[in-house]
Amino acid sequence: MSTDAIARTELAAIRRVVADAVEFQNDPDRFVPLHTEDTTVVNFVGRRVAGRDTLADVMRQALASPLADVVNTVEIEDIRLVREDVAIVASVKKVFDRRDDPATALHASSGRLTYVLVKDDGQWRITSAQTTPILT
Repeated sequence: MSTDAIARTELAAIRRVVADAVEFQNDPDRFVPLHTEDTTVVNFVGRRVAGRDTLADVMRQALASPLADVVNTVEIEDIRLVREDVAIVASVKKVFDRRDDPATALHASSGRLTYVLVKDDGQWRITSAQTTPILT
């Protein structure tokens, strides 16, 4: 397989992980395995979550609360393969807050989401995710 074909295959696999993260955002059993054991996630409101087990706990707590009514879409802007097993994904996250309580409204409706993915046992996984709100 040519270098270009390999790069296209890897980029498609990375895009699939990002798409799966969006699709499974309300399903911890499918979302959490997309991450490495030592993943670090900084969410839209600045909460830092370290480790896959902690991420699972935090997701379950959030989904048992009104936060279950907050959903996201992600549009990839750029993917950069830093090495053959490390990728940086720059994207825009759109946040849709369907909660009825104005006191809980988010201060922004979109953010810059940066993922760092690594190839882990032959699979691309998220090792870091950072969302920075875009204030307009």
